[in-house]
Amino acid sequence: MSDRKMRLGAFLMAGGHHISSWRHPDAYAPAGTSIEHFIELAQIAERGKFDMMFVEDAAAIRERSPDMASQAARSTMFEPLSLLAALAVNTSHIGLVATASTTYNEPYGLARTFASIDQLSGGRAGWNLVTSASELEAENFASSGLRPHSERYERAEEFADAALALWDSVEDGAYLQGGQFAAPSKLHPVHHKRKHFTVDGILESPRSQQGRPIMVQAGASDVGKELAARTADVVFAASQTIAESQGYYADVKRRLEKYGRQPDDIKIMPGISPIVAETEGEARAKYQALQDLIPDAVGVALLASYLSIGDLSAYPIDGPLPDIPQTQAMQSRQKLIVDLGKRENLSIRDLARNFAGARGHWQVFGTPSQIADAMEERFLAGAADGFNVMAPLFPSGLEDFVTMVIPELQRRGMFRTEYEGRTLRENLGVGAPAKQ
Repeated sequence: MSDRKMRLGAFLMAGGHHISSWRHPDAYAPAGTSIEHFIELAQIAERGKFDMMFVEDAAAIRERSPDMASQAARSTMFEPLSLLAALAVNTSHIGLVATASTTYNEPYGLARTFASIDQLSGGRAGWNLVTSASELEAENFASSGLRPHSERYERAEEFADAALALWDSVEDGAYLQGGQFAAPSKLHPVHHKRKHFTVDGILESPRSQQGRPIMVQAGASDVGKELAARTADVVFAASQTIAESQGYYADVKRRLEKYGRQPDDIKIMPGISPIVAETEGEARAKYQALQDLIPDAVGVALLASYLSIGDLSAYPIDGPLPDIPQTQAMQSRQKLIVDLGKRENLSIRDLARNFAGARGHWQVFGTPSQIADAMEERFLAGAADGFNVMAPLFPSGLEDFVTMVIPELQRRGMFRTEYEGRTLRENLGVGAPAKQ
């Protein structure tokens, strides 16, 4: 058997990933702003030997209508970088990854914050680089509205270059060595002056124990995949079928060579939303109990928001999805939704209910063996290096996965029984970062 091991991330989201998780009888209503809740989740994942935990971000309320927000809001939520700082001192091995947008931040401030979290955690921090595609976010930051897709990625490319240069501006042992505060030969000022940013300085933080914080990406457009191939250590993907996963996997890995990188330099980890129980029937019943909590209006509104078309209420809910024009928002997710509807001949109602479970990510339910079978198939078929686990309901869904599925993966030799290293980079097995 190959020594290659599956990589796992625990994608945390307050009460759970299902849109109606907060309505479930087992839900904890203030989950999003309970530090005790997030510490519990991070420690469950660490007990399961997960490589990392992952927190998303959206710098705006998700629903424009207050009436819809009152029905659909899953929870209020901590700002993710502040949350990582708290979790850093309550865990010891698991990686700590948070989303931060290049659209509404500046390179120096973000690089400095992640460097601090990396120091607090002993080399376990990671940045999920995203561009912001929501009109609601744009209204909180930019009077000019949402930037075009191409401009967002142009800015992201430059942002990544500046942040990486800042992390590389300080060599190992540059500060507080040999009786002096700094060794000038080990400091490399950044002189970045381009279209979007000007950065002229040195990061006032020691170099990371893992070289630099891990870079994570989730782009599925052509420019997103290109940025990932150049800068990312981990890619978080969304796909429904094994063929889609294989195509995406091969595409991203193929792009690495032009940047002098090897296939193992990047780990592709699609999202999976598992519901596990002792029997398949029990797992299906768990899933249906969550599905029954979705108001049609909420599911359809969520679908419309990801399609970036504003409103679907003018179309028959039991009819097909209308033709959707391409917008400046999440183009790859739009395509995933449209393709799913056509492939399975789903009505708007059925498509909305399907999408509400995991927002387009792969959903699977069954026994521990069935879940492990499904994961192993994609892992061995060149479709994934691992998975971001998106439990529909917290903490029970994550606890079930750790106590039932992890032992099955370990029994098959597919997943670690102990952490191999101290830093996130060591545990992921992505090697030292190349200097920019």
